[in-house]
Amino acid sequence: MNSKLEQLKAMTTVVADTGDIDAIRQWRPEDATTNPSLLLKAAASEAYRPMLEKAVDYAARHASSDAEQLMVATDMLAVLAGKEILGLIPGVVSTEVDARLSFDTSATLERARRLVDFYDRQGVDASRVLIKIASTWEGIRAAEQLEKDGIRCNLTLLFSFVQAVACAQAGAHLISPFVGRILDWHLASTGRESYPAEDDPGVLSVTRIYNYYKTNGFNTVVMGASFRNTGEIERLAGCDRLTISPALLHELQEDQGRLTRRLSLDTASSADNPGQVHEKQFRWESNEDAMATEKLADGIRRFAADQVALEQRVRQLAQAA
Repeated sequence: MNSKLEQLKAMTTVVADTGDIDAIRQWRPEDATTNPSLLLKAAASEAYRPMLEKAVDYAARHASSDAEQLMVATDMLAVLAGKEILGLIPGVVSTEVDARLSFDTSATLERARRLVDFYDRQGVDASRVLIKIASTWEGIRAAEQLEKDGIRCNLTLLFSFVQAVACAQAGAHLISPFVGRILDWHLASTGRESYPAEDDPGVLSVTRIYNYYKTNGFNTVVMGASFRNTGEIERLAGCDRLTISPALLHELQEDQGRLTRRLSLDTASSADNPGQVHEKQFRWESNEDAMATEKLADGIRRFAADQVALEQRVRQLAQAA
């Protein structure tokens, strides 16, 4: 029998949740996704040294102030990493907009378009790139405009049903609901040590979203993310896409057991009918969901902190040049 990883690939598009070039080369996923945390970790490797140097040099030649140079250098680093990753995979790579812009629609649009422009300058077609944006109200509005402009988006840091509905209604290409972080919150709030996979709150959230989308004919792709264990992944077998860390990919590769499809367009059924989501409803329902509110804020803070740390690393390299 094939490994569970090979069985999963027959049901779901597997995405590598890493910026590590060697890991992507090893696992050969269909797509890959990065974020500031993954880039910060990857930038410490020798494989990223030439990209760092090239990004710093580009920024020095094309930006004036120190602040602008840092923005340009980190954006160019993300693009150079994305280009390298695209040379190893057949699909698309997600590249994230600075999380500090999560509540600024116009600034998000500006940075997203710059990322696409940088990819174009590197000879990468925009069709192979997803612009990754936090699923705030402002981020969703930016994605709505970008999609109309032909720039496909990955709405990340998604924890609630109302976020998912708003993303689909905005025409987002893809959403990334964070399974493991939802579980983290529930474990901490209840004092429990674990949940069986079939009752895992993150698994239940993604299952609800998937069934709602398929029942109502939304084309937005559901990509489960942020997994804590293979049990969560197995309960979502059949989801459109799953982005999985190298460690969990390895566990699935080593497991020769049978994998059962859990999600399917043919069996999807949902009684949810929230209607058109407007800003007041979005903010109220978000406010009423303590888990989603806290994890969204925490995720933005974490990505922003890693963005700052990445900028510091770039600054050190620039000063040493």
